[in-house]
Amino acid sequence: MVQPQGHTVKSFDDDLRQLRSLVSQAGGLCETQIIAAIEALKNRDSDAALRVVEQDRRIDQLEQEADRLAVRTIALRAPMADDLREIIAALKISAVLERIGDYAKNIAKRASVLAQTGPIEPMVIVPEMGRVVARMVKDALDAFVDRDPELALAVCQHDKEVDNFYNSLFRSLLTYMMENPHHITPSTHLLFVAKNLERIGDHATNVAEMVYFSATGEHIGERPKGDDTAFALVEPEA
Repeated sequence: MVQPQGHTVKSFDDDLRQLRSLVSQAGGLCETQIIAAIEALKNRDSDAALRVVEQDRRIDQLEQEADRLAVRTIALRAPMADDLREIIAALKISAVLERIGDYAKNIAKRASVLAQTGPIEPMVIVPEMGRVVARMVKDALDAFVDRDPELALAVCQHDKEVDNFYNSLFRSLLTYMMENPHHITPSTHLLFVAKNLERIGDHATNVAEMVYFSATGEHIGERPKGDDTAFALVEPEA
């Protein structure tokens, strides 16, 4: 863990603490949203899914607050080296978290639709995939707050696990759809849920890479790409 040094101007330290707090709050809310969206899907609970959709606005607000504070701090403090890397990382991470919130909202919207259909057998894979993804988001934000490059590296190592979940579910759903044409529509919704989770995992990994660079000044080597067997799904804009 890299320990930050104090600044001569105390208000500069206060700005950095506030910026870390805003990003941490957004990250914690993203984690909560992911878990709640998956629970709504698993329990076929449309009301719970609606609450996830409504809560997304708070993540947007936190992103805007972090953006304003980061820009103001750069303008007033003219930060250099480690400080500048941390502020730029916070600026980028807050934008990534806003996107993660959108993915959680999209999952909740799909959960509302799937609550009106019959159970889907391959669904059993999704809760575990969601658990791993939510933990990646939590650990990436903990790494940011603690300036912990080792924890950031650990987050990156879980990305392959998420890809494996996605590809396994993709193959299971293909088989499920071929067995009965009536399974096609709900299976397609579940595929979008899985793709949203896979994208959240990618974004959590991107956050971890930013944290690693912010803490060390070095970039993590390029990540190997996962199995491309599953075709790319594009989620409509939230």
